Amino acid sequence: MDVPLWLALIVVGGLGIKLIRPPWWLVAVLLLGGYLLADSFLAPLIDPITK
Repeated sequence: MDVPLWLALIVVGGLGIKLIRPPWWLVAVLLLGGYLLADSFLAPLIDPITK
């Protein structure tokens, strides 16, 4: 069964928010930080770690 990455991230993120109940500002900071980091000069350093 092939599940798209975006769908898996939504499911895991939704369960994490529902079960752990982190503050919304922390969720926003992590999402924005990850988005900005993926498009920064540090992206080539992080890419091998995520594979």
